Amino acid sequence: MAYTINKTDGSVVTTITDGTVDNTTSVQLFGKSFSGFGEGLNENLVKLLENAASTSAPIAPLKGELWFDTSTSQLKVYDGSAFKPTGAAKSQASAPTSPSAGDLWHDSDDDQLYIYTGSAFQLVGPVYTAGQTLSGWKIETLGSSAGNKVVSSMYAGNTRVAILSKEDFTPSVTQTGFAAIKAGITLNSTLGAVFDGTNTQASFVNVAGTSNTSSTIIAGGNFLRTDAADTTTGALTVDTDSGIIVGDAQELSVTVSSNDVTIAQTSQDKDLIFTVNDGGTTKTAFTIEGATGNVTVAGNLNVTGAYNYTSSEIVQHSDAFLKVNAGGSETDAGLIVETGDTDDARLFYDVSENFWSAGHGQSYSQVIRLADAVVDGNAAKEKVLKTTAAGLVTVTNVSLAAVGSAIATSDTSSVSVPTIGQVATFGNLWGGSAKFVQTGDPSASDGANGDLWFKYEA
Repeated sequence: MAYTINKTDGSVVTTITDGTVDNTTSVQLFGKSFSGFGEGLNENLVKLLENAASTSAPIAPLKGELWFDTSTSQLKVYDGSAFKPTGAAKSQASAPTSPSAGDLWHDSDDDQLYIYTGSAFQLVGPVYTAGQTLSGWKIETLGSSAGNKVVSSMYAGNTRVAILSKEDFTPSVTQTGFAAIKAGITLNSTLGAVFDGTNTQASFVNVAGTSNTSSTIIAGGNFLRTDAADTTTGALTVDTDSGIIVGDAQELSVTVSSNDVTIAQTSQDKDLIFTVNDGGTTKTAFTIEGATGNVTVAGNLNVTGAYNYTSSEIVQHSDAFLKVNAGGSETDAGLIVETGDTDDARLFYDVSENFWSAGHGQSYSQVIRLADAVVDGNAAKEKVLKTTAAGLVTVTNVSLAAVGSAIATSDTSSVSVPTIGQVATFGNLWGGSAKFVQTGDPSASDGANGDLWFKYEA
């Protein structure tokens, strides 16, 4: 009578005829009265003991059948279509082959645990290899006077670099590089650790140092402060026309408009004062008075260019004297009046002659003083004349350009100087008649009654 072999779920695997052996599955199934069943049965038991250990999978597996893959040293189970690893953890240097989702693998070289996600092994931990030693975040509990504090410590190569805490506290047990823990991240003080990168905001800047890390990483001590007096060794550029404002009431401003610079004292009626250090003593050089607009210069005013007084045609000078060429070597100096041509009019002191000169067109002559005039024009010729105290003047000769009117015989008060022509006319007409000067005697036809006749020898 034939055997019908069923699976656990009741489905039929095969039907075995009497006296035969069936190889429908991975083990031999014997029919009734098969003569060699003893050997086959024992082999089946051995296969079950070793889970069909082999480099190749069983030929006719059933769903749920186990197979130990000797090439990978893995126990695998048949899922109805293929043999899959049973999920047992593997500890070896390289990742297992043909893993199933959820399989664990312990990397024996790096001492790290992985899990297979169905497509790749994902690291479970730790995040560092055995050679790297403790690196990354570690949750720790630190004691303090206010109780235990849970913190996250950041390690690199088994060295604690930073501690992340939710509150400030002081550890009760010494922690190297962490005398006090601050809320947030506290860096290990023994490492000189810093935050390097881009930061959008900072509560404080450490100004203790001035050594720059590079041309772009600047020490805090090299920044100008707004809360205290400070010094910069570099140029300070204010790149805005609004300029610079100084003073607790913003009294002084330096601004720019259309490339014109304005220095302003903005307080009403207050002065703009410029001082200098004169031998260690502060002295006021000049002052612009806010109430009047006047400018006061304390010392000498040296002008190398032209001086223009544009509000009036008259230059006003309150001192009694105006000094030119002060402190310079002796040279002609004076006043020049600009005219339409190149030869301006001048009034100047001629140092070579030691007198004042004036003129125009490069032709200048002495300006005469009373002391330069003389009373004796005969002794001091080519000099300007003046009278004596008595009203007298002496000259070698006097030449008058005009004859003048006739001398009146009845005028005894005139002080005019007569010319030779006037005297001759007077002599010719003295007494109202003509006067004759001849070498001979007059005839009856000469002259008229009353005429005078002067005879002289030839």
